[in-house]
Amino acid sequence: MNRHYRQKGFTLMELMVVVAIVAILAAVAYPSYQEYVLRGKRAEGQALLNQAASQEERWYALNSVSGYVTDQASVANLKLAGTSGSTVTSPTGLYTLTVGGGSSDGGYTLTANPTFTDSKCTHLTLTAQGQKGSSGTGSVSDCWR
Repeated sequence: MNRHYRQKGFTLMELMVVVAIVAILAAVAYPSYQEYVLRGKRAEGQALLNQAASQEERWYALNSVSGYVTDQASVANLKLAGTSGSTVTSPTGLYTLTVGGGSSDGGYTLTANPTFTDSKCTHLTLTAQGQKGSSGTGSVSDCWR
């Protein structure tokens, strides 16, 4: 009696093809995932700037004689969450806020500084006129989307 047993399982070549396909998919998907995560982090910086701009306008409406808050030492007047002395930090600590005076318009310039590495959008800015800006290798539209 000669019994032939059929082997079960995958050959080494089949396994190597599957591993190669998974590696190619991972190589394509990972950079997109990283960019998506950075965009999510930037949203926190944008929210911090928008909240600070809202508080600047509130301060100006109540104190139009003294004008906008245009220096870091007075940032506590904005009554932003995350304020400790002259330092304002976003809710999860991803961004810090810098307040500065506008050029010749008497307004303000708000800057969100990331506490993480983001070479594409190293700083996000928002002025009293609502002008959005950024520094780094990315365009303003890339950094503010």
